[in-house]
Amino acid sequence: MELYERLYDETERVNVQFVGMTTEQSRYDFGIVYTSLFFGKPLITCMQSGRSLLLCREDVEDVDYLKKAFKVKSDREAEALSEFFKAALPATTMETQY
Repeated sequence: MELYERLYDETERVNVQFVGMTTEQSRYDFGIVYTSLFFGKPLITCMQSGRSLLLCREDVEDVDYLKKAFKVKSDREAEALSEFFKAALPATTMETQY
């Protein structure tokens, strides 16, 4: 009896951008992995917390989502992250993958 089913196993060369930024309250260091997987959404990893998530420019409009995803306490901090990601992330076109 198999305990799991492998859904995909892909290898690709990707571009990774490392970006540091600061707000009034915190410093952030992000790794942004640009891949053709995951509907073209970049994989964002926060180096301080180890939290990773897929984000596109449309996603960063939701300040409450960013607040929850990065465990940010203040609205102002989440708004700063939103503005940062709006500038840092390219516009994506959603591709059907499955």
